Amino acid sequence: MQIASVIGHAVSSIKHPTLEGKTMLIVQPLMADGRRPDGPPLVVVDRFGAGRGQRVLLTSDGSAIRQMFNVTNSPIRWATLGILD
Repeated sequence: MQIASVIGHAVSSIKHPTLEGKTMLIVQPLMADGRRPDGPPLVVVDRFGAGRGQRVLLTSDGSAIRQMFNVTNSPIRWATLGILD
């Protein structure tokens, strides 16, 4: 799991079928202190309606992602687990 800050939305006119109707965000992963960047920005799939400036909890666990989106074969690499207060 990783904490990240939402820096924008991603839009795609052509998507893998398992991404149709899903919201994609651009997020900046953060170090444990919650302030400093931890690597380059990522594109993640969001189910919670997170917006710019909010902090989210991410997962790259393939099994969890398959269950969350009810898919068996998808290119989703990162997904939000929730919005942090």
